[in-house]
Amino acid sequence: MADHIVPTIALNNAVHIPQLGFGTFQIPPEDTKAAVTTALEAGYRHIDTAQMYGNEKQVGEAVRESGIPRSEFFVTSKLNNPFHAPADAVEAVSTSIDALDLGPLDLYLIHWPLPEVGDFVETWRALEGEHKAGKARAIGVSNFQQAHLERLLAETEVVPAVNQIEVHPYFQQSPLRAFNREHGIVTEAWAPLGQGAVLDDEVLAAVGSEVGRSVAQVTLRWHLQRGDVVFPKSSTPARAAENFALFDFALSDEQMSRVDALDADRRLGPNPDEFNRV
Repeated sequence: MADHIVPTIALNNAVHIPQLGFGTFQIPPEDTKAAVTTALEAGYRHIDTAQMYGNEKQVGEAVRESGIPRSEFFVTSKLNNPFHAPADAVEAVSTSIDALDLGPLDLYLIHWPLPEVGDFVETWRALEGEHKAGKARAIGVSNFQQAHLERLLAETEVVPAVNQIEVHPYFQQSPLRAFNREHGIVTEAWAPLGQGAVLDDEVLAAVGSEVGRSVAQVTLRWHLQRGDVVFPKSSTPARAAENFALFDFALSDEQMSRVDALDADRRLGPNPDEFNRV
């Protein structure tokens, strides 16, 4: 069973999150149910979605129709950007719960801080209330920089369980990951393969030759050994299975160091300090 293969990480409220999940970003709603079903067949039990993706309903359908007990799943969703006003955020949590139709959420995140749109501290306080009401087992943030987190830590009660940020070999975010770790916040890595940018990397290919694995597998294994949660996306059954086959090999310290040396501070997605699109 997947829960015997995939390691879990204890969040700061003792909820356990599987370290490997399946991402659904940019999977069209009409393709999502089949893609998630394929992922479940490969062994995935952690599914990451968001209101912004427009596919929560189809994620829920795939999970419900799988025949696998709900207790084996960990499902994450995220607040859509137009709903940062506290009352809107409260309503949005219920909207996600209704769309997924899986009961309380395992994890719910503020998707972007949007520092010039509204006060993300007030948004967070709204999620704190929903967490206390039992609508989400854990709450966290996505794309928050250290300054954003410092405000939450100073002005609110609940420390975010996770911070989901862009991390890959070319953009390793070591200072932010260290800040997360220091404060008991688990780092989740989105774009773990650099949106495909790392797949032609000669260093990763050389490490892959040494361990008999693909560049994607080497990269994902590197993430896991660093202690991050990762959720690669693929609509291709063979690729989804390949991305899951990470637990029967390991990278040596020397191989890890060679991947570490690839850091180029190369952000591929939006800068959270500047991104304010609703």
